[in-house]
Amino acid sequence: MRRIDLLTGQPAEPARERADAARNRAKVLKAAAEIFASRDPRAVTMDEIAKAAGVGRGTLYRRYPDTASIAMALLDVHEHDLQQRLLDGPAPLGPGAPPAERLAAFYAAMVELLEAHGALVLGAEPGRLRFAAGAYGFWRAHVRSLLIEAGVPETDALTDVLLAALAPEVYEHQRERGLTPSQITGALTRLAHSVLGE
Repeated sequence: MRRIDLLTGQPAEPARERADAARNRAKVLKAAAEIFASRDPRAVTMDEIAKAAGVGRGTLYRRYPDTASIAMALLDVHEHDLQQRLLDGPAPLGPGAPPAERLAAFYAAMVELLEAHGALVLGAEPGRLRFAAGAYGFWRAHVRSLLIEAGVPETDALTDVLLAALAPEVYEHQRERGLTPSQITGALTRLAHSVLGE
């Protein structure tokens, strides 16, 4: 929602970030990315991130209330890029392909995202927090629209079932069992075509 200047009634200009705040934000995100990549992000503490970034706890908490919000900030760039490709990228990921092909392409793109940034996803969206994340709402709307386009019944219930296959804990478990990203993508492609048809 746009802020309104209470004196003029006109849209207010977004607040500009101070140079020192921008430097601190960059240090925090860099330190957090390194820590999240080195071990299970669910076990990382705010104190560890503050110490690694060389900032005070107050500085850290002023911008980020918890480690999940830091992981979310790091992950947001990658998820936003995928969202743009779903909206206006080339088919089959973008518009113009049959629903089953688009769902298969979405699954493949999500496997790439989980493979490259799984630690961030685990840190940003643990457990039920996944459903509150803005990205989940976007993924849900996309999959639901594909189901509707394909004429699949029980759309609302099936949408979350199809997204459950992309839960980061499921992906992590599959990789630990020795499955390759290609094998996982292949299984998800078969799932997309079996549910949505050709």
